Amino acid sequence: MIGLIDCNNFFVSCERVFRPQLIGKPVVVLSNNDGCVIARSNEAKALGIAMGVPFFRIKGMVEAGTVTVSSSNMALYGDMSRRVMSLIRRRAPHIEVYSVDECFIDLSGISDVAAFGRELAAHVTRGTGIPVSLGIAPNKTLAKMASRFAKRYPGYHGCCLIDSEEKRDRAVRLFDIADVWGIGRRHLEHLRQAGVRTAYDFTLWREERVRRTMALPGVQTWRELRGETCLPLEVRQPRQSLTSSRSFRDPVYDLETLRSLVADFAASCCRRLRKEQTAAACVSVYIRTNRFRPDLPQYANEASERLDIATSDLRELVAAADRCLRTIFRPGYGYKKAGVTLTDIISGGVQGLLFDTVDREKQRRLLNTLDQIRQKNGRDAVRVALQGDVMQNVRREHRSPCYTTDLHDIIVVKAD
Repeated sequence: MIGLIDCNNFFVSCERVFRPQLIGKPVVVLSNNDGCVIARSNEAKALGIAMGVPFFRIKGMVEAGTVTVSSSNMALYGDMSRRVMSLIRRRAPHIEVYSVDECFIDLSGISDVAAFGRELAAHVTRGTGIPVSLGIAPNKTLAKMASRFAKRYPGYHGCCLIDSEEKRDRAVRLFDIADVWGIGRRHLEHLRQAGVRTAYDFTLWREERVRRTMALPGVQTWRELRGETCLPLEVRQPRQSLTSSRSFRDPVYDLETLRSLVADFAASCCRRLRKEQTAAACVSVYIRTNRFRPDLPQYANEASERLDIATSDLRELVAAADRCLRTIFRPGYGYKKAGVTLTDIISGGVQGLLFDTVDREKQRRLLNTLDQIRQKNGRDAVRVALQGDVMQNVRREHRSPCYTTDLHDIIVVKAD
């Protein structure tokens, strides 16, 4: 059996952990630059607030006090996600982290999976304050389906179990094809036109038709809906690329400001390299103006630099990104977005050039020391001089404090 643990309304739940006065009230979280809604509480959903709706359309409700709004706080959400996954690993060591708020768990060898699942969900909520739902089934697709039922119907008390043919048949008959994991928008349109409304309708197709229409991924989904297992838990493979980018609140005209922002993007990518113990051999930088303002001068460009040896050294990556930026920057334009992408990612232990001029062992010891300093004092405890503060150029007028990652934002509790 496989379980799917899904944090309920995760971004909103993170906000409520530290602001319990928001529990039971309509709350939404906005995207970067406070552009649109990316998370909603159940109470906000009940008001008809749709996912992705532009903020200006609900601003009246916010100003009237009907809805509480929070700007995205990815530092907080990322840290809370790590805490959730850490607690899950203590009880279920074989897991596959699927997203920031979801993970699959291997329940093989557990006799009472329902009891184990409920205790695990309670363990996570006790340890983090984040409510979770759990779906348990013979495969990933049905586990995702079960987690939806666990969220949707209070009678499941947060844990839905599909462990028999009767339950599987009932579940696929009730489940909208649009909500099936693995059914993309393009295939959904075709299925709708063919009269498929539920997951059950889809299971009635012949395999040859599914393969002809949706290729192998569609066949795997079809088989799993019928009770087979096609998608085992996966060990996450090294990334093929890493990207950090941002749209700016205000256009950036000067090179020095843009250099600081690009350096910060490179540093963000570097942190992920260090965390995953990998290294990158190619750095790319792109910049562009606001394409939605045709009345303004338009310009977009990209440059790449291949390094002699793959590295995870912040200094080398920032320097390469800076060189790329300098080759494509043109004065006189207001740049609205920039980004850094690292490719040719390999294991950090792979040896480079025979005649490398850098003492890599000395470099390794230095980087490990810097990692320890950052782990103890925060990720920005050590920075290169060129780095700026990219978030100063992002609109976040309603952001909550970074309660768990910034010493200045730690909640102070006074006891009488």
